[in-house]
Amino acid sequence: MKSSKSVGASPLNGRHDRDSRRNRKVADITQALSVSPVDVAALRRMAISEGGLLTDEIRCQVWPRLLNVPPHILEQEPDAVERENNKDYNQVLLDVQRSLRRFPPGMPDEQREGLQEELIDIILRVLKNNPQLHYYQGYHDIVVTFLLVLNERLATALVEKLSTHHLRDFMDPTMDNTKHILNYLMPIIERVNPEVHDFMQQAEVGTIFALSWLITWFGHVLSDFRHVVRLYDFFLACHPLMPIYFAAVIVLHREEEVLECECDMAMVHHLLSQIPQDLPYETLISRAGDLFVQFPPSELAREAATQESTAASTFTDFGLASTQQRPDSVLRRRRRQRQAALESSGGGPGPNATVVARPSAARRLVRLAVMGLTVALGAAAIAVVNSALEWAPNLNLFP
Repeated sequence: MKSSKSVGASPLNGRHDRDSRRNRKVADITQALSVSPVDVAALRRMAISEGGLLTDEIRCQVWPRLLNVPPHILEQEPDAVERENNKDYNQVLLDVQRSLRRFPPGMPDEQREGLQEELIDIILRVLKNNPQLHYYQGYHDIVVTFLLVLNERLATALVEKLSTHHLRDFMDPTMDNTKHILNYLMPIIERVNPEVHDFMQQAEVGTIFALSWLITWFGHVLSDFRHVVRLYDFFLACHPLMPIYFAAVIVLHREEEVLECECDMAMVHHLLSQIPQDLPYETLISRAGDLFVQFPPSELAREAATQESTAASTFTDFGLASTQQRPDSVLRRRRRQRQAALESSGGGPGPNATVVARPSAARRLVRLAVMGLTVALGAAAIAVVNSALEWAPNLNLFP
């Protein structure tokens, strides 16, 4: 008598399913690119959804569409660059020379050095063509990502568009607008997890730990290039403030580590500034999209405009503790008490628990794609974001 075979899903079937979804997505992207006019909304949904744009070959076709760069601009050969007497050249050169880790391991030195020269030229060319822009350290981390995916000609066109839109606030003479964008971080965290927010406020850690995340689109802090370009797919398809939502979900994802850390500014800053390299990126991308839909910038603008970046608040719970007790001990005790209460009641959320609603995947992708479209609509976009800017008149996301 023959033994019965397991009817469970085999690894081979799982791989087949993944390949089928991948092929279907490639077909959908190809279809969106082939229609006239190009279906940019569909491309944004593809860039946001699981796996992003899949390959660099596809990114070469889709990224220009996401940034609404006209074809005739893409076809222009880049201008020659004058390096002598350029006020930014020395700093750009130093930063590019320190960027070895951003190039693929094993790349021949000659090829890498050639790309570094192109990287310098792209940066100086964009700055020359746009004198209102000011170079900042970390800008090269974004530019090198475009160069490695595209080529010098395409990267120049896309970086110039990105610099005058998504990155515009980072390229002001001062960091005022950059600090303002960072001020969206704590209100997002507070909406989702008041305990983590309170702990960070008591530690007076501020938001400077996330500065390099924001101004490099995480390119400087992630070692795996696949993760970097996956995030770029997501950010290019969404609102310019999406990177700060992604920063928030990283902090929220590390709730356990944060609350177990000593409530000390230096300790918490050190913990948060070290991003784990094994993050569940697709899960975090989905969660960032959920939070953006649930807590849009227009809802947070008032708080972000008035928030002190390093302000520490006084909390009643801390006042109840004796002077010998550290705030981190109080918070940890509160957390353990809540966990014990949850376990004794069967594990369900308590009456004061913060529950973030998760819209359906299809609805979330559509809303994020529509919001992302405002980036490419020029003057029409200004009307869309006016409510967000009402309480933040200095935030020039769409100059």
